[in-house]
Amino acid sequence: MQNITRILIVDDHPMVAEGIQSILESYADIDVVGAVSGGREAIARAEDLSPDVILMDLNMPDVGGLSATEIILERRPETRVLILSMHDSPEYISTALSHGAVGYVLKDVQPEEIKTAIDAVMRGEQYLCTGAAGSLSPGTGSNREALTGREQTILLELAQGKSNKEVAIALDISVRTVETHRKNIKRKLGISSTAGLTRYALEHGVLQGTGRGI
Repeated sequence: MQNITRILIVDDHPMVAEGIQSILESYADIDVVGAVSGGREAIARAEDLSPDVILMDLNMPDVGGLSATEIILERRPETRVLILSMHDSPEYISTALSHGAVGYVLKDVQPEEIKTAIDAVMRGEQYLCTGAAGSLSPGTGSNREALTGREQTILLELAQGKSNKEVAIALDISVRTVETHRKNIKRKLGISSTAGLTRYALEHGVLQGTGRGI
C-alpha cells in the first residue's frame, strides 16, 4: 500500500494557498488535510489534523511563521515544517532552520520542486531549494544557535521599546541578567543595535503574537 503524506498549508494569501493545494492534490501519495491563513489557526489545526508536513509561510498577520513553527514542534516534534517563502536572504533562511524548520523553498520555484521538497523531508533529509541554498554561505544554516525560550521572551520585551530595567521588573529578574541575555541575543542573531532587534522581531512575527493569548 502506498504511503500517503498528510499536508497542512499555512499561507495568508488565498490564491497562493489554493494554487499549492491544486498542485499537490494531483499527486496520488499526497493528502492535503487543510489550508489555513494564519499561525494561530495553524497551531490549533496541527493538533486536530496531525499533518506529516506543514508548508509554512513566514509573514502572517496574527502569529508569524517562526513563532508558529516553534509552538507546533514543541507539541508535535514529529511534524516536519517546510518553509515556503518569498524571502531569499541568508538571515531568513538560517533563522528558519534554527527555529526547527527542516526545509526552505522559495515561492517562485517550479511546482514540482515543492513535491521534491516534501519527499526529501519525509525521508528525514533537510531540503533547501536552489535559490535558498545558494544564498547561504558555508557554515550558516541549522548550525546557528537558536534563541532559548527566555531569550525569546526578553527579545519580545526589548522589541516593544522597554529598557533593561523595565524588562527586569516585568520578568522579576535582575538588570544584570537582562543585560547578559541581551548580549547573547545580539550575538546569536548577528544584530548590533536595539533598532535591529525591533526590526528582526517585526519581520519574524515575534511582535505579531503579543497580547493574543499564545
